[in-house]
Amino acid sequence: MEAAPLFSEVADGPGDGAAFWLRTADGPRIRVGLWHRAARKGTVLLFPGRTEYVEKYGRAARDFAAHGYATLAVDWRGQGLADRLTGDTMAGHVHHFIDYQQDVAAMVQAAQALDLPRPWHLLAHSMGGCIGLRAVMAGLDVKSVVFSGPMWGIQMGAALRPFAWSLGWGARRLCLGHLYAPSTGAEHYVLSEPFETNKLTNDREMWGYMARQLEAHPELGIGGPSLRWLHEALMEMRALARRPSPALPCLTLLGSDEEIVDPRRIHDRMAHWPGGRLEIVPGGRHETLMDTPAMRAQVFGLICDVYDSAGTARARAVS
Repeated sequence: MEAAPLFSEVADGPGDGAAFWLRTADGPRIRVGLWHRAARKGTVLLFPGRTEYVEKYGRAARDFAAHGYATLAVDWRGQGLADRLTGDTMAGHVHHFIDYQQDVAAMVQAAQALDLPRPWHLLAHSMGGCIGLRAVMAGLDVKSVVFSGPMWGIQMGAALRPFAWSLGWGARRLCLGHLYAPSTGAEHYVLSEPFETNKLTNDREMWGYMARQLEAHPELGIGGPSLRWLHEALMEMRALARRPSPALPCLTLLGSDEEIVDPRRIHDRMAHWPGGRLEIVPGGRHETLMDTPAMRAQVFGLICDVYDSAGTARARAVS
């Protein structure tokens, strides 16, 4: 590990933040950000969504620190300050969705090397929820997991679904997978969409927090997904849907006004998760972690209750 930049002035996280470069086993360089390393209760491994970056979770780390937890967040390959994977640095791209598991492995190795407080818990948002689901199915070393608006399906009209599959399949065979998916481009959603019509948050100040980060450090942002990313994501979600959930304490948060991921897939999985719980957040959009102060207090309280309970159970088992 080597020291990496952390833009603390826009992250608004705990004062002890630090970032590190990691090299994955297959080559790309990624970045992790760490806050509140001296936590009492354990560590949250935070898997962000598509287009996101470490600094976006500075305030979340502040909330976790108040509850007694450290936070380790990651820039996935292709976004944030991690290595970009095509000549167009604004395209959200991945060669194979399973490649993200290399980033997970590097993150876990870093957590071990840093001797981060245990037990470890997972918080996985949106695309991170898809990556995180495969990781916990493969035995990720966490005692509990919380998903936020997990990308276990993508909302699209029934008529568009076959088109999305065929377009992604054809683009790969014609070597056009680097092109943007239809209706998307190089602009970051937060900087191109008016607050009034956004699908992420009800809170104007939080919207401004995200916009200020990208205005100050445009190198953090990416635009729409590539056709290759879309096809890889569709294949991964289909593959995961066929597999059972692990016997791991799980809470999934879903905004009642979700318009980005497919709520049906979330309801289906959580109905069969052993001991799992689905919490519908009234009025929540896609990012209930980044909404009004009242909503954020509610969801972080729910999350930390899960982590506290799992940590207590672990302590009883050890004793």
